[in-house]
Amino acid sequence: MAIEIPNHDEIKTILKNAKRIAVVGLSDNPARTSYQVSKVMQNAGYEIIPVNPTIDEALGVKAVATLKDIEGHVDIVNVFRRSEQLLDVAKEFDEVDADVFWAQLGLMNEEAYHFLKDKGYTVVMDRCIKVEHAAIK
Repeated sequence: MAIEIPNHDEIKTILKNAKRIAVVGLSDNPARTSYQVSKVMQNAGYEIIPVNPTIDEALGVKAVATLKDIEGHVDIVNVFRRSEQLLDVAKEFDEVDADVFWAQLGLMNEEAYHFLKDKGYTVVMDRCIKVEHAAIK
């Protein structure tokens, strides 16, 4: 079974309903894509939660080491990790209160996709959340 990405209308609904985005692999370096994309989303009104054990904070928000360290519900987990690391992130995602697993542009992992889809989660892969957000305005 192939990876099926939600269509434009489904992605629009996800982004319109979301408030909190946990960003796995968010860098505190403004030159990095994860920082730039997350800053745009933060400026658009989303609460950004940096998930990176190697930094103290990003975008003025204290970082947490893992998804399990986040208190409360998360609408989207946006992942900036290599494709081969997506399954580990997906397994951690399954253990927290989150709705949508979103792997950034260029990231795909069939095993992670099927692991999450079989459990009923919404999964977006190989899409830039910033580009998709810009397209819904």
